[in-house]
Amino acid sequence: MSSARGGAVVRSARRGAVRAGLLAAALGALVCTTASAASVESPSPPPAVRADVPAGVTAGVAVFDRHTGTFTEQLNTAGQFRSASVVKLLIALDVLWNRGPDSLSAADRSRIDAMLRGSDDAAASTFWANNGAGAIVDRMVARLGLTDTVRPPSTHPGYWGYTALSARDTVRIYRYLLDSAPPAVRDYVLGNLRQSTRCATDGYDQHFGIAGSFNRPWAVKQGWSGFSSGGCTATTAKAAKEPGGTVARTPAGADAVDLARPALHTTGVVGAGDRSIVAVFTLHPSGTSYGKAYTDVGRLTRSLNVPGAARPAGTWIGTWGSGVRVRTQATTTSGAVTTLPAGVEVLVGCQKRGQQVSAPPYVNDWWAHLPQYGGYMTNIYLSVPENQVPGVPVC
Repeated sequence: MSSARGGAVVRSARRGAVRAGLLAAALGALVCTTASAASVESPSPPPAVRADVPAGVTAGVAVFDRHTGTFTEQLNTAGQFRSASVVKLLIALDVLWNRGPDSLSAADRSRIDAMLRGSDDAAASTFWANNGAGAIVDRMVARLGLTDTVRPPSTHPGYWGYTALSARDTVRIYRYLLDSAPPAVRDYVLGNLRQSTRCATDGYDQHFGIAGSFNRPWAVKQGWSGFSSGGCTATTAKAAKEPGGTVARTPAGADAVDLARPALHTTGVVGAGDRSIVAVFTLHPSGTSYGKAYTDVGRLTRSLNVPGAARPAGTWIGTWGSGVRVRTQATTTSGAVTTLPAGVEVLVGCQKRGQQVSAPPYVNDWWAHLPQYGGYMTNIYLSVPENQVPGVPVC
């Protein structure tokens, strides 16, 4: 196991060397191309895409700066992805169309609160069944002028998470909510999204992407589908969040939305005055663990140009093992804050000595403080060879 942990560091170094080599080659090619084309009049090239999409990941990305009215990031913005729980934005707005939150019954208000804060599936399924299922999507497409959003295929009418959605349509949804919705609706929906719980009601850690990459203020609606376990709690969650739990590919003739590969999406608003709207949709290779996808989406999101965003201080470090607990103090007897998704990357703010922990053949009494979780994890499960992580300050 010692060689495996050391190997992770070596692999990281090799990846860095490969990236550096590719960058050097790319710069060299750019210089040559510029020199040979200097005498040829041509239109200005499009701005470079900053989004760092991990290998094997298919992504659709849009970042919109509300101060300038322009996009700072655009990558495959019209690409259609199965929405997973992001469609809950449309479900909630449909319920609130032409009415204020004060007119909701106590039961419906409780359902919307749970659906937006904890991504509650039962609440979404109730609204879906009671309000016309796919007709909800059709209505919201017409109302908001969406161009890529389509109801689930006829083969899966009850699967609200199989609604097709794109990054650019998601920006339109948030722009409506921020700039056109009645103030009471805007404040109610965004107020719930600002209270997004780390652990969703199905036991998945939903503070990836935007929530992990930037300091508050932010408001998020996340989506995930096709994973067997998502940290937070010991869970036997179904392979897909949608009703029925069966992951399938859309039959020929329905549409081109991939319903098979694991999906992980982060959407929301970031910064003072909700300056930036961010939409990141991703598909991952079959069999990808939740922790790996969580880490990849985090890295992609952190690479983006998001005006107004404040980035948290600390060092991002990979973890190993499963069922790793974050605790209130640097002891195994203190209360558990949460359980990490297996293999996820975490932000370490500082480290200190605490209770000695043994995971043969390792023994370690150093603990890392994870500011985004408000607790500590033993350094023994950090993917570094040393007990005390070099470069991380002592708490």
